[in-house]
Amino acid sequence: MSHPDSSSSADSDAVRPGSLFVVATPIGNMGDLSPRARSVLAQVDRIAAEDTRNTARLLEQLGLRKPLMAHHAHNEHQSAQGIVQCLAQGESVALVSDAGTPAVSDPGAVVVRAVAEAGYTVVPVPGASSVLTAVAASGLVDGPFTFRGFLPAKGRERTAQLQAWLACEEPQVVFEAPHRVMSLADDLEALGLADRAVCAGREMTKQFETFYRGSIQEVIAQVRADPNATRGEWVWVFAGGPPAGAAGEDSAAGGLSDWLAPLLEQVPLKTAVSIAVKATGWPKNQVYELALSLKNSAEE
Repeated sequence: MSHPDSSSSADSDAVRPGSLFVVATPIGNMGDLSPRARSVLAQVDRIAAEDTRNTARLLEQLGLRKPLMAHHAHNEHQSAQGIVQCLAQGESVALVSDAGTPAVSDPGAVVVRAVAEAGYTVVPVPGASSVLTAVAASGLVDGPFTFRGFLPAKGRERTAQLQAWLACEEPQVVFEAPHRVMSLADDLEALGLADRAVCAGREMTKQFETFYRGSIQEVIAQVRADPNATRGEWVWVFAGGPPAGAAGEDSAAGGLSDWLAPLLEQVPLKTAVSIAVKATGWPKNQVYELALSLKNSAEE
């Protein structure tokens, strides 16, 4: 990755007319608002907010006053056109959600797409992200992972979705609302994945930030014992599942060992391997490694 060009930072802070700025806001700690984000919020002509009341409080803390327009899940298409009209008149607009980065399990994708299709500039202003905060704190992700967002609220679809996600080999990042976290604990228990490693975070970056780490069984017990579990949204980071077919292979290897061990007591290693390969169709190198391991164990 190339080093950032510090000489261009002043130009990038200047708000250009007819541009939409997608601005990340703090997920809890106001200290996480970047100087660039504050500069953009101070310069734009208006702000499109998921909840104008929450954004008004944010602006008040920053000592700013700006015209606000509502842009939320129930009016996305209508407000997207309104934002495009503002840009057509030469205004600059900032898009914010209640916390974190817009369009990540929050409204925003519709307006960004509409603005881009209309030919106007979209400028991302990165910052706080509950997804990356939880991933960084989990210790369970050292490569690719999958962000899933919120589970369905209830019903068979919810359980089926969770089961499908946790069958994946990559770590999974899942949001859960405070009033459904106990249901998530019940769902996880029902899936029988007690030993899977998980990290569950609540109130991240805030005064009562809490992380529970351990097996699913251990974390479920900790969450159920937490009197504040239903306060604040949760982010769960699940370790990846076993490789496809691993459980079946382990079982098959166990079965092969059961009759390969006594066979090794009667015939030489090469003969036992040859018989096993012909009888099972297993790759010769795998059978040889298993047979050698069994022979060495018997001689110890």
